[in-house]
Amino acid sequence: MQSKYRSVSATSKSSRASVENEIAHLRDLDLGGLRARWQSIFQRPAPPHVPRHLLCAVLSFRLQADRFGDLDHETRKVLDRTSINESGSAMAERLESLDRKRIDLTPGTVLVREWDQKSHRVMVLANGFAWNGQSYDSLTKIAFAITGTKWNGPRFFGLRDKPTKPRPEASP
Repeated sequence: MQSKYRSVSATSKSSRASVENEIAHLRDLDLGGLRARWQSIFQRPAPPHVPRHLLCAVLSFRLQADRFGDLDHETRKVLDRTSINESGSAMAERLESLDRKRIDLTPGTVLVREWDQKSHRVMVLANGFAWNGQSYDSLTKIAFAITGTKWNGPRFFGLRDKPTKPRPEASP
């Protein structure tokens, strides 16, 4: 699966198309075919209780992770510590904690954002950011320089989710 925040080269486009074709092929397989594919990828039989749609989903994820990169170490730790009995709010709190850690950018980090079919690389500095040979004190100013419109800089570079709008309450 291609992230919109990643540079796209001709090689990765063909790689993405190849993975998409492999996933389409998985969808056409019956349960026996999916189990055989599982065996070839994981070198062990598929769990007998797993239904077809989950086999397909796990195999699709594995294909994409092998080609484009797997989950990072922090996300794996969160998932490994997850309990089946853990409440939704506890999991949400844990994931928010992980997101906060990801927003803390260390100097030397390079952010990549594709805009208007051009890849833009921003280097995190100790006291700001560098883009296109100039220093900026905020990602928002860089996002404006790139797009010509007002953007939330961290959101533009994929560091923050778009906030959800509160739903209006129903009137009696």
